[in-house]
Amino acid sequence: MNELIEQVKQWGSDKGIFEHSTPLKQHVKTQEEVTELLEAIADGDEHEIKDAIGDIVVTLILQAEMQGTTLEVCLQQAYDVISKRNGKMVNGLFVKES
Repeated sequence: MNELIEQVKQWGSDKGIFEHSTPLKQHVKTQEEVTELLEAIADGDEHEIKDAIGDIVVTLILQAEMQGTTLEVCLQQAYDVISKRNGKMVNGLFVKES
């Protein structure tokens, strides 16, 4: 996984994303990919679902790099919080306790 993440960062560098984009523009790209995932789920298109999830992860790797952090650090920080979270399932969604 680490090698693949490094390849994504190199791709982003090769394409000029770090030089010519901004975190805000990268966020817009992530939103576009999330919308594509929603459409693929609605269509039941397994191939496009996998493609969209991959594209989302790529945008998040690039965003993390732009923010001076890593996907792993962000994921660990999120897990450290959610692992201690209490809540319940409501209509198929986990709702955290206040």
